[in-house]
Amino acid sequence: MPFSIIIDCLIVFASIVMLWKGADWLVDSAAEIAHTLKISDLIVGLTVVAFGTSAPEFAVTISAAITKQTDISIGNVIGSNIFNLGFILGGTAMIRPIVTHKKMFERDGLFLLITTTLIFFLFFGFNGWDPSDSFTTYEGILLFALLIGYVTFLFIKKDPPEEVHPESANLMSYVLFFVGLVMIVGGGHLMVEHASNIARYMGVSDWVIAVTIVAAGTSAPEFATSVTAAIKGRHGIAVGNLIGSDLFNLLGVLGLAGIINPVDALSQDIFSSVFLLVLMVGLTLFMIRTNWTIGRAEGTILVTINLIRWYFDFAG
Repeated sequence: MPFSIIIDCLIVFASIVMLWKGADWLVDSAAEIAHTLKISDLIVGLTVVAFGTSAPEFAVTISAAITKQTDISIGNVIGSNIFNLGFILGGTAMIRPIVTHKKMFERDGLFLLITTTLIFFLFFGFNGWDPSDSFTTYEGILLFALLIGYVTFLFIKKDPPEEVHPESANLMSYVLFFVGLVMIVGGGHLMVEHASNIARYMGVSDWVIAVTIVAAGTSAPEFATSVTAAIKGRHGIAVGNLIGSDLFNLLGVLGLAGIINPVDALSQDIFSSVFLLVLMVGLTLFMIRTNWTIGRAEGTILVTINLIRWYFDFAG
């Protein structure tokens, strides 16, 4: 084994440590800030935490859009969202069942389903995939405008904080929030870069790396944050982070990518991925609504679906 691959393995290990410690600081400080601002954990998870943990997806997708790598720019967003709902939400529920509630379902979950379905029909219409399917600048502007409207609505109609309050935020809370965010974003970047090097050494193709390792690596901050939040009993941050991250990816990152680099022809791979994402969001909403808990059995189903998808990606 080349010495460079050994270094890559060590850096991947270091990135995992950065992710988990950064997530620990981020969750605790976010809960304190939410209490101080008199808003709920869910709102903080849907906005500040979600946008921060989506920074890797933003960087990878916008970079790919600028260099006109269409499959990477769109595939990373869709792949990361599927990974969020499959491995991350499912894996978190397997570790500790997640308590949900009505507002999470009726407001945020349904809006995610509407958004995902809208993107499917913007891309492919009602006739399925066609070589002439496109993603225009105007569609990108529409998606980005929806994100601005949604975030504005959340802060106008802000939820009250949870009954179980953490300590109020102080200066150190904001410092740890920022440092934790930098650590998980930096850790995610290092994991993507060096895990990709290891995969190439093992003979894995760039396309498979893009839809699996890059998608998983850019979602590593969400995974670390949601698992840590669930273990600490901050279910609003755990689920809000994933729903908010998915919405930011679809409306903000994908919308901006469409504005920068309109796509004249969408591939059939993108069609199948977006279709799977719509199904995953619908299934997740059903699980959220069932007894207002996502249990270990439901988490296992979500993880299994993602593993099957990965198998066909690698086998293909």
